[in-house]
Amino acid sequence: MASTSVQGAGKFIYPRETTRHEATILGFPSKFSIAAAYYESACADIASLACAISAFESVRLYARPEDVPKVNSMVVDILPEYRGDIQNITIIPFPTNHLWVRDTGPIYVHAADENDHKQRYAVNFRFAEWGKKDDIGDHDRASDGLDWPVMENEQLEENATFARRVIESDISPSPVSLIESNIRLEGGALVVDGEGTLLATRSSIVNENRNPGLSQNDIETELRRLLGVDKIIWFPGRENLDVTDVHADAEVNFIRPGVVVLSRPHSSVPKPWLEVFEEIKEIMSQSTDAKGRKFEVHIIDEPDPKALGPLSYDEPATNYVNCYFVNGGLIIPHFGDKDSDKNALNIFQKLCPDRVVQPVYVTGLPLAGGVIHCATQPVLAAQA
Repeated sequence: MASTSVQGAGKFIYPRETTRHEATILGFPSKFSIAAAYYESACADIASLACAISAFESVRLYARPEDVPKVNSMVVDILPEYRGDIQNITIIPFPTNHLWVRDTGPIYVHAADENDHKQRYAVNFRFAEWGKKDDIGDHDRASDGLDWPVMENEQLEENATFARRVIESDISPSPVSLIESNIRLEGGALVVDGEGTLLATRSSIVNENRNPGLSQNDIETELRRLLGVDKIIWFPGRENLDVTDVHADAEVNFIRPGVVVLSRPHSSVPKPWLEVFEEIKEIMSQSTDAKGRKFEVHIIDEPDPKALGPLSYDEPATNYVNCYFVNGGLIIPHFGDKDSDKNALNIFQKLCPDRVVQPVYVTGLPLAGGVIHCATQPVLAAQA
């Protein structure tokens, strides 16, 4: 049975990060989508994530058909390191490119209507290269100074339709209904507590490159409908500071309602990132959530970026808060800075005493611009 498309003004809820998963979606990078200097290490990072997550839940790893043998080999080699379960990893041949499935993939939600709790839903937020689709040729060089591939129309179309095609092919344990959004954004722009609070940057959503002609009020109306949020706390962010225009999930994340982790940049990074941190810290200190609670904020210091090795630029994505909750566990990044890695692990273990906190060492992802949350997308388990 194929998926159906939801029309009209139905309302939905984007639950908290710790909601039980049916599976996790991962995407194996194609050579069309990433600088050659990062390709092999990014492949290894995704294989490592698949193996680590498989110890907790099922993994759906999407890869181009020609890359399937490489994926199989890497997973088999890495699996013992994380005591993963090969039976929990399904490699799916699929026309895909970006590994950033948090942004390209569908956002699974629940129906707000309790009488509709057994139906599965997912939102297509219409990925368009982080608002850069219409001038992609002007963005073929990142701040690292390396030459990045310029994708042809075929690859751009594969990226734009990835979420919809994933929804249409997801029939287990039951078909998923497709929700087409009236606004355009990426999953990394959304940080929710599942109890009505959304944290977001204006720069990544209220931006003409994604939502031309729409006011902040227009956008908020659609966010409230699709995510079930009652209160939106906006941070300014920065347009063009990175390709995402500063996604919220690179700065802050919920551990549980009322409790957040906030990333403090290393002193060596460019000043605008330090300003973004200070702005978020100040806004969070003055804000309450949708339930009227003051936020309990835990600051986690980022490592020295040089821990990743020789760098051609000074702002790789080295934040620990870009982590990922799995069934019974939490996957966090490690970057090779022993002191910072240990400190982050200790903080997460204290904040999540009921979960297994599993570090995964990453190099390609941070150099390419993201970390673990950016590369994962949960498939929500159907409501009981």
